[in-house]
Amino acid sequence: MTTPFLEFKRNDYPTIGVEVELQLVDADTLGLSNSIEKVLEGLPEDLNARVKPELMQSYLEINTGICNTVDDVERDLRERLTQVEAVTDSLGLRLFWGATHPFSSWRDQKITVNDRYYRLVELMQDVARRLVTFGLHVHIGVDTGDKAIMICDRMMRHLPLLLSLSANSPFWEGRNTGLHSNRSKIMEGLPTAGLPSLMRNYSEYVWLVRHLEETGFINSVREIWWDIRPHNNFGTVEIRVCDMPARLDQVLALTALCQSLVVALSREIDSGAYQSDSHPMMVQQNKWRATRFGADARLVNSDDYKPYSVQETTDRLIDLLLPIGKDLNCLEWLESARELPQQTGADHQLQVFAETNSRKEVVRRMLESNRLVD
Repeated sequence: MTTPFLEFKRNDYPTIGVEVELQLVDADTLGLSNSIEKVLEGLPEDLNARVKPELMQSYLEINTGICNTVDDVERDLRERLTQVEAVTDSLGLRLFWGATHPFSSWRDQKITVNDRYYRLVELMQDVARRLVTFGLHVHIGVDTGDKAIMICDRMMRHLPLLLSLSANSPFWEGRNTGLHSNRSKIMEGLPTAGLPSLMRNYSEYVWLVRHLEETGFINSVREIWWDIRPHNNFGTVEIRVCDMPARLDQVLALTALCQSLVVALSREIDSGAYQSDSHPMMVQQNKWRATRFGADARLVNSDDYKPYSVQETTDRLIDLLLPIGKDLNCLEWLESARELPQQTGADHQLQVFAETNSRKEVVRRMLESNRLVD
């Protein structure tokens, strides 16, 4: 008997896996540093599976293990970050939490030595070379592939809010772009990024991936970079829309919001629900508003088609999710998400630049706010 193509690994609990993409910057110049190989060489052996390179040598990705609660995520990430910071400190480097760098150019970044990355750049050219962007990815376990597809569909209406709350990339190539999340527009340059296609079931997703591979459009399922996608190997829904937030506590608040939302939708599906509950154009409109204005956006509600502030939208959603947050033991983190509209990284960066007229000072102050090792 042959193994099914893209067999979906079942999860009977809404487990959490978090991936954070951080920037390696020089401690003196505060510019991006192509130093991932030195960092990896200096890490303890037990971190090899948790700290990974990415497309560019100025990236560093930290992955948690499989966690059950947001508190587990905090313990895991805090321990890994502390270990990594000890190594980067010894190399004269710092970890910068932002979704783009305020002044370093993509033209100066080196591709990580990896055949897959070289093939990707050969295929995508400057679309790939410009991907000096950093995001937060949150995996939540689900029990079936069909449910994963339905959750991806029903989560789409909430993706613009998650982008608004995490917006942290106002600068690009040393310029103020006028956008709070320039990263999201750069990512959308990829042919398989942005909002996903609407699909009826997991079988349709499998057919689509197989077709894209067989026709040479992608090399593997790993080149599906949608804002949300099923991940068959982990048995999860992976939420990828977020910018890399400015601090660890913001990562944890967003993680609580993601876990609670996925569980709410899973229960709704189990009790019987019509699959699609928002028009794709409504989601696209709201994503643009989130990209442009971040936490200052007014997002259109898919129930009454009226615009509401990000704060109002956040509060209403959290009020609905409180019973689930209690069940998942993440109530405190979920409640803390109410504060996110008042403290996005984009707002912080723009405020510092308005005060100092210095992008270097933006990096310096952002570094001070998220450092774990004194």
